[in-house]
Amino acid sequence: MPSLGADMEAGTLVEWLKQPGDTVRSGDIIAVIETQKGAIEVEVFESGTLERHLVEVGATVPVGTGLAVIRSDGTPAGAHNDLPPVAPVAVAPPSAPATPPPLERTALAGSFGPKASPAARRLAQERGIDLDTLTGSGPEGAIVFVDVEQAWLRRGASVVTGPAKSSGVDGMRAAIAAAMARAKREIPHYYLGHSVDVSDSLDWMGRWNDSHPPADRLVFSALLAKAVALALDGFAEFNGQYRDGQFHAAAQVHLGIAIALRGGGLVAPAIHDAARLSLPQLMTALRDLTNRVRAGRFRGSELADSTVTLTSLGERGVDWVQPVIYPPQVAIIGAGAIQRRPWLVGDSIVPREICQLTLAADHRVSDGHRGGLLLREIEARLQAPEAL
Repeated sequence: MPSLGADMEAGTLVEWLKQPGDTVRSGDIIAVIETQKGAIEVEVFESGTLERHLVEVGATVPVGTGLAVIRSDGTPAGAHNDLPPVAPVAVAPPSAPATPPPLERTALAGSFGPKASPAARRLAQERGIDLDTLTGSGPEGAIVFVDVEQAWLRRGASVVTGPAKSSGVDGMRAAIAAAMARAKREIPHYYLGHSVDVSDSLDWMGRWNDSHPPADRLVFSALLAKAVALALDGFAEFNGQYRDGQFHAAAQVHLGIAIALRGGGLVAPAIHDAARLSLPQLMTALRDLTNRVRAGRFRGSELADSTVTLTSLGERGVDWVQPVIYPPQVAIIGAGAIQRRPWLVGDSIVPREICQLTLAADHRVSDGHRGGLLLREIEARLQAPEAL
């Protein structure tokens, strides 16, 4: 069971996407778990054969619990039979049978209901979603749990049928509250702000976009993310995680991007190794991540691996943001709206495009001197966009 944030203690297995005997490769999606952040796809990091499941669908188990046994190539079958099934913390009452129930007739005479997994049927019933309106992404077009979760997030609703219960948004707000309360309680924040002239970045981006088709055009958020990632390469004390009373610097910049969900709530999944991506690659990754997150589909590693976070509220029109660090990270960078302001260039006052950057950092690991240098380095990167 992966850890998807400092506030996560356990997760509920809602669906297996791979079965015993299946061949799996590193990066394959093997299961779906449910947390307060929603439905999360779990990746596998070993290649081999899925030998057996250790946790049953519906079980809630602590972070770090083994979910399955994967037999590496060359390892004899049954080599791990000494591993017992995991006793769950709590098992949800079975509201669906272990095997798919008989398909129910729809309102159309002579037709039958869609093929769907038990977990998807249960979730659809809880949230009042008609399976006939969904397109499945599972084997042979079957509707799986994530398809229902995606439809619910698009609708921006909570549970609309059945007994009253907390909505997913309420659960997410509780998770956010727990993480932010811990951050303000445990992390000695300090804050810095810096006004940056981004006129050169916007001019360069305009020329790029004029010479490229719509699918390959850039937005300022991509330039900002690349500038931040490159700047952090030289400031290791802002890029990593503080665990067990000690700071662990990260070898790569896994840049968390704060994304507001349409149904409410906020998540900050990571773009992995952002400093090594070209601007077009980073733009593609940013677009893909935003679309998947807002559709309710993101992976466990994208939540667990973030080493620093970037939050931009410029599209909301705010001048600046004073963000809160997301533990166990030690820094978060914020950006406000780009505004046209009078600016001194040489001996002349001219109109320029200005963005207010802010930094919240952990005083156990860094100080204001280094924080100020980091903001100035981000500024330098943005003022030389052709080098991003």
